[in-house]
Amino acid sequence: MRSKKAAEPKPDPLTLRIDKLLWYLRFAGNRTMAKKLANKGHVRLNGRRVDRAHVMVREGDILTIPQGREVHVIRIAVLPVRRGSAPDAQSCFERLRTGQ
Repeated sequence: MRSKKAAEPKPDPLTLRIDKLLWYLRFAGNRTMAKKLANKGHVRLNGRRVDRAHVMVREGDILTIPQGREVHVIRIAVLPVRRGSAPDAQSCFERLRTGQ
């Protein structure tokens, strides 16, 4: 008798892992840096602290991202499918506030 493999859940096309999103939107230089940024607990998703890189993000969510001396507050307009050019990345979100 063959052993049955557990069915892997299919990724939801309406969500994206926060580490991938930070990398796709160019807030991190590579996926490892994006994962560390998410795991440190400095990023906020809809006002709640994120401390895991696998937290899922949806369109309309608001992210607060510290970067150096600046803090970016953005609303996700469209979930990117891949890491594209900087103008492509910037078209996927709306800046609500950038400041210290």
